[in-house]
Amino acid sequence: MAVFHTQDISRKSFLVTGGAGFIGSHIVEYLLKNGADKVRVLDNLATGFNANVELFRSYPQYEFINGDIREFAVCKQACEGIDHVTHQAALGSVPRSVKDPVTSNEVNINGFVNVITAAKDAGVKTFVYASSSSVYGDEPNLPKREGLTGNLLSPYAVTKRTNELYAAVFHKLYGMKVIGLRYFNVFGPRQDPDGPYAAVIPLFIKGIKNGTPVYINGDGGQTRDFTFVENAVQANIKGMLAEGEAAFGETYNVAVGDNFSVNFLYNAIGELLGNAQPPLYREPRSGDIRNSLADISKAGTQLGYAPAYTFLEGLKVTVEYFKGK
Repeated sequence: MAVFHTQDISRKSFLVTGGAGFIGSHIVEYLLKNGADKVRVLDNLATGFNANVELFRSYPQYEFINGDIREFAVCKQACEGIDHVTHQAALGSVPRSVKDPVTSNEVNINGFVNVITAAKDAGVKTFVYASSSSVYGDEPNLPKREGLTGNLLSPYAVTKRTNELYAAVFHKLYGMKVIGLRYFNVFGPRQDPDGPYAAVIPLFIKGIKNGTPVYINGDGGQTRDFTFVENAVQANIKGMLAEGEAAFGETYNVAVGDNFSVNFLYNAIGELLGNAQPPLYREPRSGDIRNSLADISKAGTQLGYAPAYTFLEGLKVTVEYFKGK
């Protein structure tokens, strides 16, 4: 595991909301393995997993609260005595939000306001939160730059853009040191391959590995800036430990700065698994964008972010992980 910080964190306390989930559990792992004084997780296990809690039970500095961010009292309890917060708890998935916008709104907007308010009241030093590349909507220009967004295309995108608006207001109004991270198609070990809203990479790996039908939405020519999870961890760590005032009150792209088509992704996984099974094509998904590619220079300048893994390096690690499952 690469080390992404230089400060001593042995006396610092951290809250990771959604810490039993995919990205959250990797942040938890980094903090624990690098000697953080306290790592508290708040998760209701709606999309997170008890297995990701049990992974860290042996660490004495690990604490788990089974609770829902839609309850302010729970958020208040979780933020007590905490120095740094990384807010990962959310209902992900564009299709899920299209099917059920009410619940996505309750969790991703109401829950966000609860957590950031509780963090403000507790006097936390920094507050980092997960945004999404979906906020770029129909903005056609590539690469995506933070200052240029288009019309939003899904309820999920609306929730993430609303988070950014709230964070900017909390920064200006209360002087909170907030940082938003616009994730681009994060993937890696422990990402859920099951269920109706499974992400594309674990879904492809599972299907190709098991020889079951694998579907590609649309023609597969759509491109994504696939981002290995350790790169997202790096951005969170550097965000929570940022010291320059200019870094705060901003949003940053978290990606690699390179894009690949879904067809390329499928074939690369097939090669790594030694299986040339052809995919099945179907209608494009509602709310999806055609192409995505991030300009990561702002995160590099302000946070010192530099991807430690390319797409293919991360894909190899991910396929090896799922081979053992």
